[in-house]
Amino acid sequence: MKLGFTAASHAVLSIMAGWAITVSAASAATDPGVRPGVSTGDPIAGLTADQKTLFFLGQDNFAEKEDLGQGLGPRFNLDSCEGCHSFPTHGGSAPPVNPQATVATALGAKNILPTFITANGPIREARFKFLSNGQRDGGVHSLFVISGRVDAGGDASKCTAIQEDFNTQFARGNVSTRIPTPVFGGGLMESIPDTTLVANLAANAQQKSQLGISGHFNTNGNDGRITRFGWKAQNVSLLVFAGEAYNVEMGITNENFQTERDLNPTCQTASVPNSIIGQESLADADNVLADIEKFAVYMRFLAAPTPSTTVPGGADSIARGRQAFNSVGCAMCHTPSLKTTVNTTVAAFGNQTVALFSDLAVHHMGPTLADNVIQGSAGPDEYRTAPLWGVGQRAFFLHDGRTSDLAQAIQLHASGGWSRNNTNAAVADTSATANWGGGSSGGTPSEANRVIANFNALNNASTM
Repeated sequence: MKLGFTAASHAVLSIMAGWAITVSAASAATDPGVRPGVSTGDPIAGLTADQKTLFFLGQDNFAEKEDLGQGLGPRFNLDSCEGCHSFPTHGGSAPPVNPQATVATALGAKNILPTFITANGPIREARFKFLSNGQRDGGVHSLFVISGRVDAGGDASKCTAIQEDFNTQFARGNVSTRIPTPVFGGGLMESIPDTTLVANLAANAQQKSQLGISGHFNTNGNDGRITRFGWKAQNVSLLVFAGEAYNVEMGITNENFQTERDLNPTCQTASVPNSIIGQESLADADNVLADIEKFAVYMRFLAAPTPSTTVPGGADSIARGRQAFNSVGCAMCHTPSLKTTVNTTVAAFGNQTVALFSDLAVHHMGPTLADNVIQGSAGPDEYRTAPLWGVGQRAFFLHDGRTSDLAQAIQLHASGGWSRNNTNAAVADTSATANWGGGSSGGTPSEANRVIANFNALNNASTM
């Protein structure tokens, strides 16, 4: 798609995934698609031999396809962790070809593919905004049931679970979708102290105020720690993230989440919890850790993406882009780098510069991107600043994967406000600008509005 941007706009886009956008002589910013070159998905440098062993052990489990005998279902979104996090390599985000399109009816399963799931679209999970009584929902509703499925691990031909009517809910505007977040560099993100995050959010206060940027942190309800994983920064640690995903996305109960999401007795194909320590002999080292611990260790030890210094656009374009990225205000939320704590138990994480391009805070993004879901202190239009490392090799952008064009994703950051009357908004709301509750009036514009205006005002001279 051709957009009416200047060469300076090109340079900003070039840094964003030197990242992902090229510069053309026609002075029109064009997203060339996924940057060439394959990310390796290596473990982070500096691990001990034992830590590398744990990484590869976790990687094997991350890639494993689960079956009925291992507890898949009764409701699920996909049958493996790597299935969702596979592009451009293991640990990434949604691939260009969506495996959900085939798993829905694989092995005899009786499911209808929701209209928002397509073979060439992003992997998505679905949340319902409201319950049928008008009260808020916001939880994940797994897309598929195991009813009719017969695989190597079990037989669900007598399971009577019925798939929810996603198409009707979607038509009524009651479905909010999300795509998988990449898990690269997870341990580095965990190792950034809360004090560093707080200080960073408070920095450049005058400039942020002039740009309309504020932001705040989502926090854990028990200890007050800053949460940092997930689209709304709703999870405090990789272990919580792993346990929840294992249960919500694959339907597999575990140490953290022991209750099945569907208690239909005809659909219990494995003992509950499905996956815990002690099921198999601890004489085998592979059984000493629970699966969710292996997943968490794998994500923790997975290296961060390495930015390109030459493609696309060349080194000069990327350098100019970095300068323009800072000058228009993108860096006020997408903080280029943060430091980990010095005294870390895992030496590889100690005193590291983490170039994640995020402040890990949540910000108002306005009605265009609002999903009408509240998680912790993250409101209906608030999201964690998405880390931009590796963005040049992602196939889909924004929380719901609505675009594959990075330039369009930037433009969608700009959005006005909307009314916040009517605490219990009707489920029939059909657009992001519908009332979402909150008990107060007035609009909530995107905190990025002035930054996007600056971006659109760039000219050739600003990058010379």
